[in-house]
Amino acid sequence: QVSLVESGGGLVQAGGSLRLSCAASGRTFSSNTMGWFRQVPGQEREFVATISIGGYTRYSDSVKGRFTIARDNAETTVVLQMNSLKPEDTAVYYCAASPVYGIPQRADDYAYWGQGTQVTVSS
Repeated sequence: QVSLVESGGGLVQAGGSLRLSCAASGRTFSSNTMGWFRQVPGQEREFVATISIGGYTRYSDSVKGRFTIARDNAETTVVLQMNSLKPEDTAVYYCAASPVYGIPQRADDYAYWGQGTQVTVSS
């Protein structure tokens, strides 16, 4: 069992930066792939980034080169550094944990989810 709590969302102007953090509790954090997803009302949850147990990463094309995901197994945290933000990045961002080996990108592969944090980018 993994419990996830996100923080760091907020309002920022286009071109700015935000850093999202996800604090995980539970002894199985280090054995889970960690990911970030985002969702806009009326749309499906969208993959943003994922990081494997061994540190391999994968990003969606829409955020590649602007966002960076990192994890600290000792501190049981995963962060998402978001730079050069655009209005289309506005969404609720969710941290998630997956027992699937590798770098899964489907929401269905993730078993544990945080409550979400709002990110709003103004133009």
